[in-house]
Amino acid sequence: MLSFFNKKKKVTDISWLGIDMHSHILPGIDDGSPDVQTSLRFVKAFEELGFDRIICTPHIYKELYPNDKETIGAAKDLLLDEMQKNSVSLKLDAGAEYMINQDFDISAPLCSLSDKHLLIEMSYLTESPNISQTIFDLEIKGFQPILAHPERYTFYFKDKSRLKRFKEKGCLLQLNLLSVLGYYGKDVKHLAEMLLSEKLYDLAGTDLHHEKHLSTLTDAVQSGRLYDVLGNYEFKNKELFNQNLNIDV
Repeated sequence: MLSFFNKKKKVTDISWLGIDMHSHILPGIDDGSPDVQTSLRFVKAFEELGFDRIICTPHIYKELYPNDKETIGAAKDLLLDEMQKNSVSLKLDAGAEYMINQDFDISAPLCSLSDKHLLIEMSYLTESPNISQTIFDLEIKGFQPILAHPERYTFYFKDKSRLKRFKEKGCLLQLNLLSVLGYYGKDVKHLAEMLLSEKLYDLAGTDLHHEKHLSTLTDAVQSGRLYDVLGNYEFKNKELFNQNLNIDV
């Protein structure tokens, strides 16, 4: 005899991930949150979903977003002050997301996440010619590179062998949560599923920029759908970022 007691309970929060290590919610410094009130709304929503820490990663891309430690630090302090005024207890830190192109300067002071983890990205259409060398050079300097959202790079849709080589060379891979929901299209979802099936991802992040991202994420979390898809995957967010961070921005 079937009983409702045998039904699997839905997990309708995201405490199983706990830490978001990729977002664009610092106010007014890239293509994410435009102002501090929007940032505060995002932070409150993240806290309600079950996150207990956010590591903000604004773009550093010389042509569009020439951020540095000073601009990122000022935006972080502005948001932290607003969070304190509104009794938001969620922990907030900041690093950056670096575009790897001809303007990337490895000799400059870099805004890393904890323990010198550095989030990097490429153009979605063309692989950076120097990406392998950059990963190697970052590791020589003591950084742990993390390649953001590899499933979104169109040049890997039919050949993911390069991603496997990056992993073999010690580069971590970070999944965008919305990718597995089909938000970015079928090809992105398919590659994300393949990388998940081969256990190639190390980390997951929201990559949240705006209200539509938040709405899609909220629906997926509160319906239990996101946990059903990803809840049993062994992401390393808590393992790598659950300590008291000392990020120099």
